[in-house]
Amino acid sequence: MTAASGAVTIRDIARVAGVSAGTISRALKNEPGLTESTRQMVLNTARDLGYDFCKLRPKRLRRLTFLLHRQHNTAASSPFYSPVLHGAEEACRKQGIVLSFMAVGPADGLADQLRIHAPDGIVCAGFFEPELLTALRGTGKPIVLIDMKLRGYSSVNPDNMMGGYLAAKHLIERGRERVGLICGSLSHYSIRERARGYRQALFDAGILADPRLEAIMPDGVDLETGAWEATESLLALPKPPDALFCYNDSAALVAMRCCLAKGLKVPHDISIVGFDDISTAVLGHRPLTTLRINKKELGAMGVELLLNGRHGAIEEQVSPVELVVRASTVC
Repeated sequence: MTAASGAVTIRDIARVAGVSAGTISRALKNEPGLTESTRQMVLNTARDLGYDFCKLRPKRLRRLTFLLHRQHNTAASSPFYSPVLHGAEEACRKQGIVLSFMAVGPADGLADQLRIHAPDGIVCAGFFEPELLTALRGTGKPIVLIDMKLRGYSSVNPDNMMGGYLAAKHLIERGRERVGLICGSLSHYSIRERARGYRQALFDAGILADPRLEAIMPDGVDLETGAWEATESLLALPKPPDALFCYNDSAALVAMRCCLAKGLKVPHDISIVGFDDISTAVLGHRPLTTLRINKKELGAMGVELLLNGRHGAIEEQVSPVELVVRASTVC
């Protein structure tokens, strides 16, 4: 069936989808009581028929919960996620919304905790397992991801790929010929995109990417140990790198200490670039060249997307990054 834009009704969708009008209504309003496959089937049918999602009148959100995965609730991660949380808090305060915070993991009895917080919407910051997100979606609450991207979810992210590209391009323009990469698990969207930008910059400069110059920190080790061991492995190569791009500032600062311990001079022998521009980036042996993210803005954008996004629509927003050049790459 084809209908004029804005003329499609819930009964039209129910007739085509083969379910009740009540099921259609619950799916369109993202209410609980449906399987995810049914919800997606209804949304896809509604889009195919040209249903006007603006007809829906979602209730005003009064309580939000900011979720952070337990793996990010650490001293190494807090310089990034704390400002994101503060930005979300400020945005909620301006709107008269109560914001609560939870650090969660896969085995934390998520449903029971959410019942206690009773949020009208959820902001998830950083990496979450797809299974956790599926459980969250099953609550029927609107969800926005910050610093993560997954099909079917609205999200707000820094321009990770452009940041990785600018980092590697800067090092190449400084005359570095063997630019190494230190990164965490590529299952994380932000890390994967930063690595992709790094490789694109090498390609554009006519440099063949050497997988031996890429060190991925193993899962299950703390950042300090993982970054130190990754740096040592690169420096032990027969042809070690003359520059390092690290996936975040915390790893870059560890890499800098490791290079100094090996007798290298920064930036004379090896240049180092981080990512995020956390507050300690200027406190290393050499102030760190990095990619600046407006972290408070990122948190505020997540809240605003949750409040003002088009109902039922998947929206993806990108926040720009800025290369900040300091003494770790420039003599």
